[in-house]
Amino acid sequence: MNTKILLFFGMLLIFSGCQDLIEPAIENIQGREDMLDRPRLAQGLLINAYLRIPTNGWTYSEMATDDAVSSNPTNGFLNMATGQWASNNDPVSRWTSAQSAIQYLNVMLEDVDSVDFAVDPIVNQMFVDRLKGETYGLRALFMYYLLQAHGGLADGQLLGVPILTESQNVESEFNLPRNTFEECMAQLYADADRALDLLPLDLGNITDPSLIPVKYQNAGTGQYNRVFGDDAIQLVSGRIVRAVMAQAALLAASPAFNPSGDVQKWQTAADHAAYILNTIGGVSGLAPNGVTWFTNTSELNSLGGGVNPAEILWRTSIGPSNNLEQDNYPPTLFGNGLINPTQNFVDAFPMVNGYPIGAQESGYNPQDPYSGRDPRLRHFVVVNGSTAGPNNSVITTAIDGGNNDALNRVETSTRTGYYLRKLLRQDVNLNPNSTNQQVHVKPRIRYTEIFLIYAEAANEAYGPSGTGTAGYSAYDVIKAIRQRAGIGLENGDPYLESVRNDQAAMRELIRNERRLELSFEGFRFWDLRRWNANLTETARGITIREGNHDPMNVENRVYQDHMIYGPIPYSETLKFSELKQNNGW
Repeated sequence: MNTKILLFFGMLLIFSGCQDLIEPAIENIQGREDMLDRPRLAQGLLINAYLRIPTNGWTYSEMATDDAVSSNPTNGFLNMATGQWASNNDPVSRWTSAQSAIQYLNVMLEDVDSVDFAVDPIVNQMFVDRLKGETYGLRALFMYYLLQAHGGLADGQLLGVPILTESQNVESEFNLPRNTFEECMAQLYADADRALDLLPLDLGNITDPSLIPVKYQNAGTGQYNRVFGDDAIQLVSGRIVRAVMAQAALLAASPAFNPSGDVQKWQTAADHAAYILNTIGGVSGLAPNGVTWFTNTSELNSLGGGVNPAEILWRTSIGPSNNLEQDNYPPTLFGNGLINPTQNFVDAFPMVNGYPIGAQESGYNPQDPYSGRDPRLRHFVVVNGSTAGPNNSVITTAIDGGNNDALNRVETSTRTGYYLRKLLRQDVNLNPNSTNQQVHVKPRIRYTEIFLIYAEAANEAYGPSGTGTAGYSAYDVIKAIRQRAGIGLENGDPYLESVRNDQAAMRELIRNERRLELSFEGFRFWDLRRWNANLTETARGITIREGNHDPMNVENRVYQDHMIYGPIPYSETLKFSELKQNNGW
């Protein structure tokens, strides 16, 4: 645990103690004391933590679920889903990266008050406050990731991870027991509250001096903007911390982590989500073009600096690339067809009239399966006969198709009868004679996720139509999301109306809307497990021959019941006897 970091700091101590004996000093080796005079070194600790934030769905863990398979036989998620997930082979482990980040953050908290960031004492205090706020916020975030990946049952207790609030050194005690899940959640909330005390809701320039907090009342807008202004946008803000609290609260309220069904935990999650949503006008703040956030061309091309589209709460940096398209375009568009959405996923899309395809009223025709469907299907999936790429090329996935896009034709061909469209920009050209790149944005948190957190939590806490203190219900949120998608616009969405007073039916609808809206953004794998849902549904595809559509099984999913909780890394349990492993691993 953190051995590389400890060795690094140990070396710093050794060299700093011997500096008087070495002439000239070794300038490229810096100790913790050097931070006091060199603020950039202190900020480097935060940068190291930021760099360890997982990039949500860009690892494509959906390939370990019923939503997708990989066309690459050596893919780690394929191996994981087919029976090779183990405590010494864990593609979704967050132990090392999160523990390393927390070590950097703890060093930061111990030393930041002694660092001189500016000559002006007010500006210096603002820098200290902002950096401490970021640090507490990030420590809460990494605790969330650790609980999500490694929290679980051991010896009859729901456990989290060892809580570390001080940096470790060569003299520290490393053989620490895991704290309970509840203790870890309490620590997460405490860190989040500290961050909220130190950070504004949003970072960015202000022009009105009355917006400066009272504690900085002697500062002008120029001084305030130097610290909390536009240059700090996309760093952790109060809004981001609030979102992390909502994410963590949803995890804690979910069946796998709330076996007693404590309704108060659902209320807490709903309240945290509602706080954020109320800052954008509640349900009316749902971004009209949020479904196609990944391909809103004019909006993406005009992004600059720290600006976010209305759909995105927090994102990484933007830039031109074509990696996603190289990985996932069909072969005829010079792609590798990596992620193949499943028939399971395609079947989850309702008809445009709102009814699930299995409902008698739906009008679904299994031999004409893509007609009259939820418009999101063609936004997210390349189906047989779709057009794709910069020249709107027709993609034929039928097994009797005439090129390598056909089912199982070559290694990069689809295994399910579908290719991924979501996340990709169709104006990327991969033709070797005219290759280009386009601007992509990678969200860390989207507002649609927060809306869906609220809907799920509010349904459990207050029922489908209950509003709690927010003034809107789970039903209101789901209605807005489905209307934005283009569902039920002509008939008033009678299916939604039929479940508006049925908590269990609304629960399933909310889960399905979450599956669709957040698809391929890194949620499905974690959602199935926190819901204590079935992980072993066989991944299916479609065989199309001479116009006939026949479902087929593609890949079995091999998981055991205990795998709703992830393992503690095997190497860590070997080193530390107090570190209990989750049951079954």
